[in-house]
Amino acid sequence: MAIGEEPLRWFEGTRTPARRVLADEVPVAIVVNGTTVAVLLATPSDLADFAVGFALTEGLVASASDAGAVEIVRHDDGIEARLSIADSAALAARRRTITGPSGCGLCGVESLAAAIAPPRMVTAAGPRPTPAEIVAAMTGLGDAQPLGRATRAVHGAALWRREAALFVREDVGRHNALDKLTGAVARAGIGTADAMLLLTSRVSVEMMQKASALGAPVVVAVSAPTSLAVATAQAAGLTLVAVARADGFEVFTGPARIAWPD
Repeated sequence: MAIGEEPLRWFEGTRTPARRVLADEVPVAIVVNGTTVAVLLATPSDLADFAVGFALTEGLVASASDAGAVEIVRHDDGIEARLSIADSAALAARRRTITGPSGCGLCGVESLAAAIAPPRMVTAAGPRPTPAEIVAAMTGLGDAQPLGRATRAVHGAALWRREAALFVREDVGRHNALDKLTGAVARAGIGTADAMLLLTSRVSVEMMQKASALGAPVVVAVSAPTSLAVATAQAAGLTLVAVARADGFEVFTGPARIAWPD
């Protein structure tokens, strides 16, 4: 459909004009110390969180304070998120220049060893959620995603803590949404040892690697995991709950962190 044409809806044999909000998707360059280390297609919101979260989950910095202030520079053809970090060795060790689609998680990785790098260990006991709390948390995630409700075209990543509102970030890319959440949580100084990570996306190995960097001991997702994602969650000490629906879920690793009813 050409730009400017009105979208149409076909429903029950009737054609009517459609009213739909579309999610924005633009190239976002992560620039560290003046060098572009990644270019990804992303939703142009919460970009400071995105940049810091990317730096954290990619191992460029150890804490949000190491990333310093983030400068967002908008251009006609995209946006730059600029960071300055002191540890040039970390940047050199992990440097990559990529043009990634919104679904890209391992674009630009130069070796198989880098693709399956050991995840960070998560040893916290966690929030010990009940099955009812897990179901309720995932049910409430949709209501906590304003962009998702408007567009039906973005992923969500959320931090659940008992008796606290969901802390949510959204993006057209599932990896981007998780990076945004990681950056936002780190910048706000929110602890993750007693939290669950909620994901609207499928569970892949790189999502588990990034989840281990966030540090929430329990991960809950709507889709099924891959075998390598399960192995990575096990290696990281994560409790992985997937195929989460209103009527139940499946636990693939770490069932001891769930407060099962007697």
